[in-house]
Amino acid sequence: MTGRTVESRLFCDVALARRIERAEAQFIGACAEAAAGRRGDRSGFSRPIAGGVAGYAEPDSPLNKVAGLGFAGAPDLTALDAVEQAYAARGAPVQVELAALADPAVPALLAGRGYRLLSFENVLGRALGDPVEPVEAPGVDVRPSGDDEFDTWLDVVVEAALHPDAQGVPWLEEFPREMLENAERDAAGLVRRHLARLDGVPAGGGGMRLTDGIAQLTGAGTAPAFRRRGIQSALLSARLAEATAAGCDLAVITVQPGSKSQQNAQRRGFELLYTRAVLALEPSPPRVARTRDDGSGNRF
Repeated sequence: MTGRTVESRLFCDVALARRIERAEAQFIGACAEAAAGRRGDRSGFSRPIAGGVAGYAEPDSPLNKVAGLGFAGAPDLTALDAVEQAYAARGAPVQVELAALADPAVPALLAGRGYRLLSFENVLGRALGDPVEPVEAPGVDVRPSGDDEFDTWLDVVVEAALHPDAQGVPWLEEFPREMLENAERDAAGLVRRHLARLDGVPAGGGGMRLTDGIAQLTGAGTAPAFRRRGIQSALLSARLAEATAAGCDLAVITVQPGSKSQQNAQRRGFELLYTRAVLALEPSPPRVARTRDDGSGNRF
């Protein structure tokens, strides 16, 4: 039996996944360092481990995670001990976002140390180079957003994050508004921002970090009152066009499986590259000396 072979424009091997995960790890590390500068203390950290980065910004921050793990072999046990102790000292779980193409020894290693599987997330990609077809939605205007309107951009993006779309698998985690705002502020110096207006009213926003030829699409959302109006597609198109003009060859976005964001991205030419498993190790409670009376006067 013969037939015509149809190939995807984008095949993700270990080398490409390593490149994407390295960019993600660098982003998390830079955000953790920015958080330390904002807070003016030494509570945060950014530590390299097994090709990735363990980052901690502050309590309850969405930036507290290990990214890019397992692309330089399995982690050294001494280094992993140190990372786990650093999170435990801050009363925080160790959350690892582990790519499916990481070293195959890593999942068993983490499972043996008590890590639990919490959820999955999909990494989508689109090859860049060809002209990007613009999206024209009635009344929607998308433009680059400067520092002078950062607060406007921040308000609409955080409002969207606080009211996620119900389609697909929901995000497992919920974060306080203050922590979402802080995370976006910490990333502000690393990303380019776009603001979407509908009939002149701020309705959605998105971020984008350019590094090593990769456009990382971040921090995107549409305020609940303006959804299903083409705003996300318009934001995607605008950022892809800018990334192409800047010489990037790849755009990536992380989404929840089956979500509206995944559907919108695939309509704009994105393909599933790989999945990340989200695993967590809860901090061990501090050991406290206890005594108990058995009724005979003996305490133990």
